[in-house]
Amino acid sequence: MRKAHPPAPTSSPARARIEDVARAAGVSTATVSRAFSQPERLRRETREQVAEAVTRLGYVPNAAGRALALGRTMTVGCIVPTLDHAIFARSTHALQRTLDGEGYQLLVASHNYDPRSETALARALMERGVDALVLVGAEHDPGLWKALRQWRRPALLTWACDPRLPSVGFDNHGIGLLGTQHLLELGHRRIGMIAGHLRHNDRARARVEGLRAALAESRHDLPSAWLSEQALTLEGGRLGLQRILKARKRPTALLCGNDLLAIGALLEARRQGLSVPGDLSIVGIDNHELASQIDPGLTTVSLPTRELGQIAAQQLLSALAGQPIAQQSLLPFELLVRGTSAAPARR
Repeated sequence: MRKAHPPAPTSSPARARIEDVARAAGVSTATVSRAFSQPERLRRETREQVAEAVTRLGYVPNAAGRALALGRTMTVGCIVPTLDHAIFARSTHALQRTLDGEGYQLLVASHNYDPRSETALARALMERGVDALVLVGAEHDPGLWKALRQWRRPALLTWACDPRLPSVGFDNHGIGLLGTQHLLELGHRRIGMIAGHLRHNDRARARVEGLRAALAESRHDLPSAWLSEQALTLEGGRLGLQRILKARKRPTALLCGNDLLAIGALLEARRQGLSVPGDLSIVGIDNHELASQIDPGLTTVSLPTRELGQIAAQQLLSALAGQPIAQQSLLPFELLVRGTSAAPARR
């Protein structure tokens, strides 16, 4: 009896090579390479011939070879504190779209406010050969600052400014100052704050210091019982207000580190039977899309976060092209007065 032999394995089709594309398009391999790296140097007819051959053959350029030829990987690394907040999502999305328009891919990672994790992520991105790095804030592990000095490629700070690196950000001290001055001008003297966690967050600390500075100018202070550090979420706003309302003497107004904290505080105030702004005025920071949709509308310090992402991308593209860029770009912000802030009720 003859043994049955297993069927011969079917060979997968060979992967198309750059020589195959050149042959199909009737051009040289150098022209195919140029169609990917410098398409503007080719005639439209030639570009179309190459594009048709690439599509027909299913050719995928070798990324490693292309990086070697160009001296760059066409990738940019971006490390943010968290991917869980809409405020970082907006600026990162704008950064990605602007870079994408110039052929760069954005690699995004988050460190959850852990400096050592941020340093490890930055080193990993450097080792992957990213052409540039985007970081959030000015507070970083000494090891990361040292790695950036030795790296010798473009790196950019966002959301805050620091003379050690080119920066695109905000005057966070001024943001806290502006929100507090608005409440002082309304007649409030007892002003508290629900802030993000201050450890490893220079932006949150600067906003609290802005509030303290505005109060000091009016000869008032911020009792410790009126400052609550919370996660930058709706639940954080609820918990923050619960804690502050336990104080023997309650504030008549609150500045919140972002709009989600402010809206959470508003919801908690209603749950506890407090009127906003009758019993408690609330001011946020950011101008989240919910700020104008809730009732009453949230008074907030508006930050141009999408513009931050766009400008950061433009700065990086200029640096990658060898052009000089601004050392510090401070973006404007403005107070939007809506329904959650009013003069304190007369007692």
